[in-house]
Amino acid sequence: MTTRAPAVAAQELLKTYPGGVKALDGMNVSVTAGTVFGLLGPNGAGKSTTVKILTTLARPDSGTVEVAGHDALRHPDRVRRSIGVVSQKSGADPVATGRENLVLQGRLYGQRGAAVGKRADELLERFDLGDAAGRQVKTYSGGMQRRLDVALGLIHRPQVLFLDEPTTGLDPESRGAMWDEIARLAGDEGLTILLTTHYLEEADRLAERIAIVDRGRVVAEGTPDELKGELRGDALQLELRDDPGPVGADLVATALAEFTEVREVTVDGRRLSARSDDGPAAVPHVLAVLEQQGFSVATVTVARPSLDDVYLRYAGRRFSDADAATAGAGTEPATVAGGTR
Repeated sequence: MTTRAPAVAAQELLKTYPGGVKALDGMNVSVTAGTVFGLLGPNGAGKSTTVKILTTLARPDSGTVEVAGHDALRHPDRVRRSIGVVSQKSGADPVATGRENLVLQGRLYGQRGAAVGKRADELLERFDLGDAAGRQVKTYSGGMQRRLDVALGLIHRPQVLFLDEPTTGLDPESRGAMWDEIARLAGDEGLTILLTTHYLEEADRLAERIAIVDRGRVVAEGTPDELKGELRGDALQLELRDDPGPVGADLVATALAEFTEVREVTVDGRRLSARSDDGPAAVPHVLAVLEQQGFSVATVTVARPSLDDVYLRYAGRRFSDADAATAGAGTEPATVAGGTR
């Protein structure tokens, strides 16, 4: 069996920003050629910093980086000719038309004559922008702008496409359409795609392999099914009517530890999480234990394992809690608009 060489390989990346903010703390990334790889993590986890380094927009304090067979630190120009980048913020000129943006991007990559116009028209049709080709980009909807951004990243037929939070800010319909297009890119063209996202469903649906990132390092990696399969049984989520406080939380955790039908019990404020081989059968016993400790329950949910459960196991906190804790904190600068032209 032939093993495909990695299209992206980064080892032991370290990066600290001014003020002592450690963005990357030994980040390792390896992406097999022709696959969709997801970097999943909350805001501030280090995803965008990783992408900036892989796309030559920043240098690590230490570590090694190879992209499309080129050393990104020694030969950044070679890497730039081999990759496409869709940044968090659009790199399109808002006062130029969609077609003008594509033609300019193609010329920046050395395309000339009728070929660049033909490629631009091909991408406009592919991304359902043909009717808007002559309109200024500032008149485009959010979904149209993101489709144009992806087209700009593909104009020169790159070997590796980086999508940094490609659906942030889109409405559900536009997000679903973008997911469909990303899946087609991977399937039809065999592109290597590195996708960063903080949407659990997006990573689960699109990525063949996922690296869960927390505090500048990878805490777990595998296929979505492998990661979820490590968590045997059902996930139990209970919301208590009142916050038990630190002492009460310890009492609850200790009491449930004696009940062999549940494991991995965590209490965070009013929320209690646990795992059980048979969730529905365990619920009455858990409720009885909580009642004996003087705690009443507002809601109970039993579900199959999710990526949120995987994140909780490896990072020690819920994904939504980590996202909220870092939102707006300015711990990780956004990817520079305009890609790697």
